[in-house]
Amino acid sequence: MKVFVIGASRGLGHEFVAQYLADGAVVCATARSEADLAALKRQGARALTLDVTRAESVARLAWQLDGERFDTIVYCPGIYGPRSRGLEPPTEADFDAVMHTNVLGAMRVLPQLADMLSGETRIAVISSRMGAIGPRSSNAGWLYRASKTALNSVLKDLATEWSGRAVCVSLHPGWVRTDMGGGGADLAVADSVADMRRLIASLTARDNGRFINHDGAAIDW
Repeated sequence: MKVFVIGASRGLGHEFVAQYLADGAVVCATARSEADLAALKRQGARALTLDVTRAESVARLAWQLDGERFDTIVYCPGIYGPRSRGLEPPTEADFDAVMHTNVLGAMRVLPQLADMLSGETRIAVISSRMGAIGPRSSNAGWLYRASKTALNSVLKDLATEWSGRAVCVSLHPGWVRTDMGGGGADLAVADSVADMRRLIASLTARDNGRFINHDGAAIDW
């Protein structure tokens, strides 16, 4: 099995790489810094430089992967931004940083993968339940929420465009003990990723375009 993990320097992305390698998959992964790239290589992954916030970096991706086909693609980049409560307007700098990383990055990177689909490729975008509009009962972190809602929209458009060529889903990893989630979160990184890997492996064409919790439960958009 060939796997491509985008955004693998730490947290969930790094753990996806570790678990897929442990299962014997051939893994290609991206990171920004030389230190993180070196760490991925030591793990046994093919490491590519990618900064999803920089157009020139994204533009170099497709030719580095020319001729590749992947069975599984996991898109992980994301930042939280200001930890606001209530309707506190974000600064332009915060808005640009969050939206460029969480939304524009996906809109730039994912379309480049069209020639790397096998016909049965599974694509998982790591989103968040905080982006769901229907069940929402809090406005804490509203910039992050808006970015994940937008990312879910990107995923739905991918699912429509690539129907029959890939199964595309948006995944909520749970409240995970990462730098973003904090030490008081419910789930260990390894457990969240193990759940999501089982879910990704079980996907069928009927799941295309769904928003799914790490445990397999459907999430209302």
